[in-house]
Amino acid sequence: ERRRAERNEQLRSRTEKERERQARLAEEKLRKEEEEAKKRAEDDAKKKKVLSNMPHFGGYLAKAEQRRGKRQTGREMKLRILAERKKPLNIEHMREDELRAKAKELHDWIQQLESEKFDLMEKLRRQKYEVGAEQGILEWWGGGGDTGVTGG
Repeated sequence: ERRRAERNEQLRSRTEKERERQARLAEEKLRKEEEEAKKRAEDDAKKKKVLSNMPHFGGYLAKAEQRRGKRQTGREMKLRILAERKKPLNIEHMREDELRAKAKELHDWIQQLESEKFDLMEKLRRQKYEVGAEQGILEWWGGGGDTGVTGG
């Protein structure tokens, strides 16, 4: 009986110590996270201070914001164009001959788009070839890989 009581006491003390250890670990983890957040905030503040002291940094920020804005408007423009191109396909009330005409119309439209795509891809291929040929001529004419440093 005494042995059982001692054993229960040992288990109770172990669980108590384990709880204390877990609490310490949780507090330490929280403290480290707070320190890291504080350090990050300080680093960001330092970077902003250094960058704001640099001349023309305001112009850089404006340009960066403008680039972001252009990209966003580009996306919006693409979505707008796609919305204009995408027409609702209402075929519920159509008869068979109307459905055939609609299918032919869609087929012709797809053919036109594929043709435009092919033409543009060919144009791109030719332009790439021309650029490569011109670079080759420039390298040959310039002696190949001129670094811009002259003298001797």
